[in-house]
Amino acid sequence: MNIGIEAQRIFRTRKHGMDFVALELIRHLQRIDRENTYHIFVNEGPDRCLEESENLTIHTFAGSYPVWEQVKLPKLVGQLDLDLLHCTSNTAPVWCPVPLAVTIHDIIYLESNPLFAKGYTPYQRFGNMYRRWVVRQLLRKADAIYTVSHFERERFEFYLELPPGRVEVVYNGVGEHFRPITDQSYLADMRTKYRLPERFCLFLGNTDPKKNTPNTVVAFAKYCQQFGRTHQLVVGDLEPALIKSYLDKAGLGEYMDQVHVTGYIDNREMPALINLADVFLYPSKRESFGIPILEGMACGTPVITSKAASMPEVAGDAACLVDPLQPDSIAEVLGVLLNDTDMQEKLRADGLERAKAFSWEQTARTSLASYRRLLGEPEKETA
Repeated sequence: MNIGIEAQRIFRTRKHGMDFVALELIRHLQRIDRENTYHIFVNEGPDRCLEESENLTIHTFAGSYPVWEQVKLPKLVGQLDLDLLHCTSNTAPVWCPVPLAVTIHDIIYLESNPLFAKGYTPYQRFGNMYRRWVVRQLLRKADAIYTVSHFERERFEFYLELPPGRVEVVYNGVGEHFRPITDQSYLADMRTKYRLPERFCLFLGNTDPKKNTPNTVVAFAKYCQQFGRTHQLVVGDLEPALIKSYLDKAGLGEYMDQVHVTGYIDNREMPALINLADVFLYPSKRESFGIPILEGMACGTPVITSKAASMPEVAGDAACLVDPLQPDSIAEVLGVLLNDTDMQEKLRADGLERAKAFSWEQTARTSLASYRRLLGEPEKETA
């Protein structure tokens, strides 16, 4: 088979979750499958994080997101002798000259109108309106549709009245570099580089409303108010002024000195920060999967996540589940966990075991098996 895979944004420096999903899928297909040929389509960017090999060719060309995807991509696909195109990040060309598979990670933008939803930037609103239009076309036209959890598949079937079996679940994995780190010298270097406090909880939210950043920082301040200033909250690439506004609105501005903002964290160095944290906070309002849950577990760090959406499906019994809309409840659970060493040790052990159930190799094998079914190829064992 000659398989095309869209991975438009994997060469950008500051990658998002879907970029890592596409990159890991491709790397593991490249590793396990020596029989088929792959053509990878990428927008221009500075981070050359994928290399060509005997059976993998990278096609790089520039363009704005809609033009790149709806005009340039199908034109190039038509010029190549492909059997299939897999688009990995929620959208795809509405016209494609070959059989089309698409991964739709979530349908949040279909559950409410993005023009009226609160908390989104103009850029986010445009992106959601674009997805809203494209995905409705793809639901009719795509030859195969994948999503990343059974929760999300149920949302497809509920909101869009899709028949059972129309959407296939292909779980995400967790990167192999997320693991317990014993090199104390390296950890010390990372603590210095990111100016990390001695004792801290880690939260990697952003401005997307689903990430629940306001409630999380308020919950941490309430923890400090109730249990004392035992820890700081380490936050990634967020503006301090924005965090301060959340705390001020809740009347907790005095606890801003307990928040440390690192700036952008390189994904290759992320495991060190998770290892150094006492607790990894991920109380999102809505996720289709939640890869960071597994990243925290794979590093042996206790995780607090939400009892909402897909997160219980991913976390199983290996994390503390909280109501993401209740900062007081999050603060109480955080206080209990930070003061109970037996509970911490149990979550570390259970989390390490839970993370083993999700691998990018399995994601690649499941995807390859689906490609073969789609094209009527016989099932085969891969290396």
